Amino acid sequence: MPVELFDYKPLVFGAGKTAPFSAAEEEILALKKEKNAILLAHNYQIEPIQRVADFVGDSLGLAYKAAETEADVILFCGVHFMAETAKIVNPEKIVILPDLEAGCSLSDSCPADKLAAYKEANPDLYVVAYINCSAAVKALSDVICTSGNAMQIVQNIPEDREILFVPDQNLGQWVAKKTGRKMRLWPGSCYVHVLFTVRSLEKIRTQFPEAPIVAHPECIEMVRDMADEVCSTEKMIGFAKGHPADTIIVVTETGMLHRLQREVPEKTFIAGPTDTCACNECRFMKLNTIEKTRDALIHLQPRIELPEDLRIAAGKPIKRMLDWSRK
Repeated sequence: MPVELFDYKPLVFGAGKTAPFSAAEEEILALKKEKNAILLAHNYQIEPIQRVADFVGDSLGLAYKAAETEADVILFCGVHFMAETAKIVNPEKIVILPDLEAGCSLSDSCPADKLAAYKEANPDLYVVAYINCSAAVKALSDVICTSGNAMQIVQNIPEDREILFVPDQNLGQWVAKKTGRKMRLWPGSCYVHVLFTVRSLEKIRTQFPEAPIVAHPECIEMVRDMADEVCSTEKMIGFAKGHPADTIIVVTETGMLHRLQREVPEKTFIAGPTDTCACNECRFMKLNTIEKTRDALIHLQPRIELPEDLRIAAGKPIKRMLDWSRK
C-alpha cells in the first residue's frame, strides 16, 4: 500500500549538545595536518563530515576556496562535478573524492555530446551553465553560474545575446523571471528538489503555521511560489539569521539543516517533506561516509584526473564566473 502523507513525524533540527568526535573523525583531523590537506564539504554532506571540514558551503563558496587554497591535497566531500571543478582550478594539486560514484542526476541530464550538437545547430547562443554539470559541459559553455550568483552572471551578459541555460530548467526559469531575460532552458532537473510538492508543504504548514518557508530555486515553480524566500543554500543562512521567526521550514536537501543548526542554534528548523517522507536526501551526496573520507586521506585515492586540454577549456568559463562574481 502507498504511504499516506504524514504517516510520520516531521524531522526537526534544533540546538542540542555537541557529541565528541568519533575515532574516525579524530583520525581525519590528524591526517589533514600530516598530509597538508584541506577538506571542503558541501552543505548537503552528512553531519560528521561537516564537523571535520575546513570549509562547509555552497558551490560558489567551495569554488573560491578551491581556487585560493595553499594546501597540497584537496579532499572534496561533495559530488563528482564539484571535485572536477577543484581540479580544474588547481591542476598541480592532488584532488580526491571519497567515492567516485557520487554523481549527480542534474549533471547527467546534460550529456556533453548532446550539448555540442545543439550548439552546432544554434551557433549564436550564449551558453550559461549551472555549475552542476560535467567538466566536458563546462568546456562547451561561455560562463558558469551557481544558484547563489546566477542572476548576477546573467545580468552581465550583453542584451543582444540569446541565452541557453543548462542544465537545470527550474533554476533557469527562476533566473529568467527575476532578471527579465528571455532564455532557452535545457530540460534537466535535480531529482531531489523536484520531489517537493505543494501538497507536502501545505501539510507541513498546517503543523507549523507561523513558520516561514525558504526554498531552493531548483524546486518547481509552484513550490517556489508558495515559499517566503527562494535562495541558494548559502543565502539560507542569512535568511535564518535575519528572519524574526523562531521556527523555519527549509525546502532543500536535508544536510543543509546541520549547518543551519550549527550557525543559528537559537532557532528550530523543519526539514521540508515530500509526499512520502519527512525529509529529502540526495543518495549521491550520502555516498560519502566518514570512513570513506578517512580512507581517502590515508591512501590519497580516489583521485580526480582530467585531460589538460579539457581542463583548460573548462577553466575559462569558471574564471569568468569568479571574476564577474567579485564585481
